[in-house]
Amino acid sequence: MRPNVKNLRKFFRLISSNEPATQAETIEIDSHRMPIVFRRHARARNYVLRLHWNKTVVVTMPKSGSKKFAEHFVNSRKAWLERQWKVLESRNIPPHVLKPGMEVLFRGRPVTLDVSKQGAEWQVSFGSQAFSLPVLQQNLRPFIEAHMYELAQQELVQRTEILAREHGARVTRVVVRNQKSRWGSCSYNGTISLNWRLIQLPAPVRDYIIVHELMHLRELNHSQRFWNHVERACPHYQGAEDWLKQNSALVGF
Repeated sequence: MRPNVKNLRKFFRLISSNEPATQAETIEIDSHRMPIVFRRHARARNYVLRLHWNKTVVVTMPKSGSKKFAEHFVNSRKAWLERQWKVLESRNIPPHVLKPGMEVLFRGRPVTLDVSKQGAEWQVSFGSQAFSLPVLQQNLRPFIEAHMYELAQQELVQRTEILAREHGARVTRVVVRNQKSRWGSCSYNGTISLNWRLIQLPAPVRDYIIVHELMHLRELNHSQRFWNHVERACPHYQGAEDWLKQNSALVGF
């Protein structure tokens, strides 16, 4: 049975009408003062708590949920937040400032940042990539990320088109974005949005995320039918999920 387009459009209008995040207070976790961000989401049925690598506590609330209850919820989970912070601290989270000699994750493996003088300019290289800067910068991160973003614009679009043909998925558009908390998304009109940081992941993990979004063209949810589609298209997807859980912090997630 084909989904009712009118109902789908109404459903996605509800999603897009979510309230903007509001930062109302902070909480002290392991001697760190961390901001709390409250977000209402049209599809949320429960209160969900997350601790991000950038020392931000994010609470997702149901659309009609109570802000007061959400605040109590955060305070009641302080011990859990402290445990989560210790886990994050133990991971090799990338530094905000990148300098020559440091490593970045690129296509699933750590590569070293090298800088050399090339005539009047400086050449920055990592892995198989290189680009020039007129002046050597104190922090290479913005320039490394800009180069990866440009590379991702080409590679991720091409890879998505290939996988879409392989799996018989009709994609109307592929967009590469700087998403802060998700790897990708799929809209009801056939647009696939991908995080440029996918270019930092191992190829099988990158492909799994793309296939995951392609399967949403068949099921715009995470029902068992959706996961059946995923498993048929990507039988070893659980290994990719495990990699993401263990290594997402390497790219700042």
